[in-house]
Amino acid sequence: ATPPPKDPGAPRLSFHCWPSSRLEATRCVAPIGSLITPLKKLPPTCSPPTSLQYDPIRCSTATCHAVLNPYCQVDFRTKLWVCPFCLTRNHFPPHYAENISEQNLPAELIPQFATCEYELPSVPPAGPPAFVFCIDTCAHVEELAELADSIQQILNLLPEDSLVGLITFGTNVQVHELGFEGLPKAYVIRGNKEYGPAKVGQLLGCGGAAAAGGAGKASGGAPPPPPPPPGQHQQQQMPQATYESPGQQVLRRFLLPVSECAMTLESILDDLRKDPWPVPSDKRVARCTGCALSVATSLLDLALPRRGARVMMFVGGPCTSGPGAIVSRLKTEDMRSHADLARNAEPLHKPACEFYASLAKRHAVGSQGGKGSSTAAAANASATSCHVVDVFACSLDQVGVLEMGELVEATGGLMVLGDSFGQSVFKESLRRVFQTFDADVPEDGGKMQMAFGATLEVLTSREFKVSGAIGPVTSLGKKGPNVSDLEVGRGGTNAWSLGGIDPSTTIAVYFDITNPGTSPLPEGKRRFIQFLTRYQHSNGRTRLRATTLCGPWYNPPPGEDKKGGAPPPGVGGYNPGPGMEQPSPVKMSFDQEAAAVLLARVAVHRTETEDVADVLRWVDRSLIRLASKFGDYVPDDPNSFRLSPEFSLFPQFIFHLRRSQFLQLFNSSPDEAAYYRYILSRENTTNSLVMIQPTLLSYSFNGPPQPALLDSQSVRPDTILLLDTFFHVVVFHGETCAAWREQRYHEQEEHVAFRNLLEAPQADAQTIMDNRFPVPRYIVCDQHKSEARFLMAKLNPSVTHNSEGGAGAQVFTDDVSLRVFMEHLMKLAVQS
Repeated sequence: ATPPPKDPGAPRLSFHCWPSSRLEATRCVAPIGSLITPLKKLPPTCSPPTSLQYDPIRCSTATCHAVLNPYCQVDFRTKLWVCPFCLTRNHFPPHYAENISEQNLPAELIPQFATCEYELPSVPPAGPPAFVFCIDTCAHVEELAELADSIQQILNLLPEDSLVGLITFGTNVQVHELGFEGLPKAYVIRGNKEYGPAKVGQLLGCGGAAAAGGAGKASGGAPPPPPPPPGQHQQQQMPQATYESPGQQVLRRFLLPVSECAMTLESILDDLRKDPWPVPSDKRVARCTGCALSVATSLLDLALPRRGARVMMFVGGPCTSGPGAIVSRLKTEDMRSHADLARNAEPLHKPACEFYASLAKRHAVGSQGGKGSSTAAAANASATSCHVVDVFACSLDQVGVLEMGELVEATGGLMVLGDSFGQSVFKESLRRVFQTFDADVPEDGGKMQMAFGATLEVLTSREFKVSGAIGPVTSLGKKGPNVSDLEVGRGGTNAWSLGGIDPSTTIAVYFDITNPGTSPLPEGKRRFIQFLTRYQHSNGRTRLRATTLCGPWYNPPPGEDKKGGAPPPGVGGYNPGPGMEQPSPVKMSFDQEAAAVLLARVAVHRTETEDVADVLRWVDRSLIRLASKFGDYVPDDPNSFRLSPEFSLFPQFIFHLRRSQFLQLFNSSPDEAAYYRYILSRENTTNSLVMIQPTLLSYSFNGPPQPALLDSQSVRPDTILLLDTFFHVVVFHGETCAAWREQRYHEQEEHVAFRNLLEAPQADAQTIMDNRFPVPRYIVCDQHKSEARFLMAKLNPSVTHNSEGGAGAQVFTDDVSLRVFMEHLMKLAVQS
């Protein structure tokens, strides 16, 4: 089996050639893993342009079930194929066997199609998705008006047949009956406790027609029907009512197609009023976010248990009453800080986390009558989290994103953190949730990019196992022969629920090489990985996407495992002795960008359970061991230390990771820290690297824009800098440029070059912001002004208040610079 041509959609691996023994793999230090973007749209050179309209052919072994792929050995004479994972010989089904030949191959066997997507005819379509908007009415009046305006614009973007529902909440929860003609009607539910699906159905008068006599009356829900005139009529009506289940009643009254209820919904949004309950001056408003979430998810569980849907929470402040409260209503009590959480001095934090986690678990078992075992959860993978919870938090203070994070992550939801509902960070991000494929995309053109109820399963060949995954995933507890005992992230399984997913969601999967060093693998042997992603497309159909990877093993020659005593300088990284000076293929196949992101995800995941200082020490030790293993040097001589091009950027990625907001809690609230870490855990390699090591462009009169070093020496008075940190895009004017702009030189005809210089970075900033989610905050600032801190905090402090002279701007910090960091690294790496 030859590997397919390098394709742009292939998962990124930290090493492309793997060491063949467990011992050698642990010596490689960098995690052996892969970053996969399951729904990425691929060019027609590496996958069929449209989905295949039939069920895939699968291996007959009960523990394997791998999907037929280009790496299977096919015997055209006997019509058999050999599974590369378990080596079982399988017969082709008759319709394949009759037509298959070396010239006539089905799409899934064509060599360059390592990824194939199947639209499964055996699964009935689920129907269009539903959206429940949950609006916090405790926000200021201007904020509410901005939010209502944004949601009205969204209604015009939705497909006509998608369902919408509306819930508003403050002290209590209002569920709006959109199917009621004539005047706005809402059911008010007390905001002090959690409500399950059955209770919500009863309170909304949707107890099922059989229960309408008892429960319906008792709850004061639906009014009794008016008595019909003739007697025989009554007997005909009753049986009809019996057939309407609570879910069908919800669909008739509370969740309606956009085309039917857009007018009603817009008039309700136009009349949105601030929560009317009086608030004493020494108290915070009563906001029952947790209760509203439980009502919204229960409503969907009742009506659409197996159909894609989103609960979109718009919150303007912290939850202060009912389940999930994170701060008391008394203003004398402050919001939790990192210090409070570290001391366990925050009594409301743990109960709130447990409440949101319980909502996530209720989703995982997906209204299966409460079968609580993990096997039930795994068996009901098809029902897992078809319902996604998104949180749009716009407030100057914290709102509880840290606590809600587990529910958002478990359902594959989105998070956006902004200052106000009027900001483009919020307005434009909300529009992009509903992004559609370009009209020229075959089959999916014009359809929404979001997908629901996704699961990911990973199959491996026998020499290695799956350690775990990190990203917006929940374990499905699926044990198998390829599940490793060494857990990384969410481990102990080879299948995960991803919930909501879009074409940019990226999961990190980690592997454990289990082959013992005593039995080298035969030359030319290959390793195989298959990623199976099953999801519900926004058109309601279920699809399965199979991506198969193949790669080489490397048996290190005996004696290569240790560095020699004092070899001559310049010998390859392994110093295997005279006559064998070519570097090992493992070293040459290192992808430092993917490795840095895989390491960063592990570090961030560990901060959930470990102290940040311990995580930083682990990162440092890993880097020193990696440099010691792959560097070229004479032992105990730091000046002889060299890194080959495959590794040369890795130390600076780690330097910036240590200083980043992911591992430094200074100057960020617990909510912001949780938000940044969540975004890092779901973005692709390129975007994650921008978060870890921001990009800097320099604009000057000396020529076209140049990439600049992320260093304080790049700050010059006569240049303009464009910094992209993923969350912020900063246009920074040097002192002289800012002075010229204040003098309005750019408005004079003879200074047209200066006008172009001012406009160029702004145009480039717009390009960056046009295709990013969440939309970054845009900052224009001048040197020595307060907002310049956004740039200065990210720069390598090569010139500080302690250093003598040097060009560039001073950074007032006690952090070490990259040069000092590298000197220490070299000194420690070469110690014998």
